[in-house]
Amino acid sequence: MPALIENALANALTLVIDLDPALRDIVVLSLRISLTAVVVASLIALPLGAALALWHFPGRGLIVVALNALMGLPPVVAGLTVYLLLSRAGPFGELGLLFTPAAMVIAQVVLVLPIIAALTRQQIEALWAEYGEQLTSFGHGRLRAIPTLLWDARFGLITVILAGFGRASAEVGAVLIVGGNIDGVTRVMTTAIALETNKGNLALALGLGIVLLTLVALVNAAAYLIGESARRRLG
Repeated sequence: MPALIENALANALTLVIDLDPALRDIVVLSLRISLTAVVVASLIALPLGAALALWHFPGRGLIVVALNALMGLPPVVAGLTVYLLLSRAGPFGELGLLFTPAAMVIAQVVLVLPIIAALTRQQIEALWAEYGEQLTSFGHGRLRAIPTLLWDARFGLITVILAGFGRASAEVGAVLIVGGNIDGVTRVMTTAIALETNKGNLALALGLGIVLLTLVALVNAAAYLIGESARRRLG
């Protein structure tokens, strides 16, 4: 058994170094889906989090609690919800999005959006408490203050977005439910690893695992470096 694993690991490294076409296509599709999901989620979550930080209205507390709770949303629940919405019997079944990359993007947005929105609210709320009176004295109302506050919190928010990307890229349950793991269409790194392991193709599974671990490590390193840079700049 050790020899088998050693041989599979050697073959996996060969696949990664040689940029095996099958491995490359899976990695490219994974990155395209996860990056799209993070961009879409960020475009919604950043202004949403800022608005929740700056305005108080009936039901705001319920929304804040819901976002905080959804940060720990089980991926299979998110996947099942999106599946029901996009299935033929669902309200959006006529769009024909189920078992497509678009459905996988939607599932990842559902998972990532609460994380970015909730953490954005916390950062903008802290900045408003510190600079709110000063911005108001300069004639910046709450709406006009949003771009300023988001820019001031940019280093922290980049770290938040990277955390969202890490969650999206490592997700398997939700994308498997709505994507179906179709070869060449919806097969991403996490679902391919599960499938290839079950098939006994350890070389490809390990190769994809190496790429995924490297990607996660790079994301965490980037988040750490950005955080350290922000702390040095702010003293």
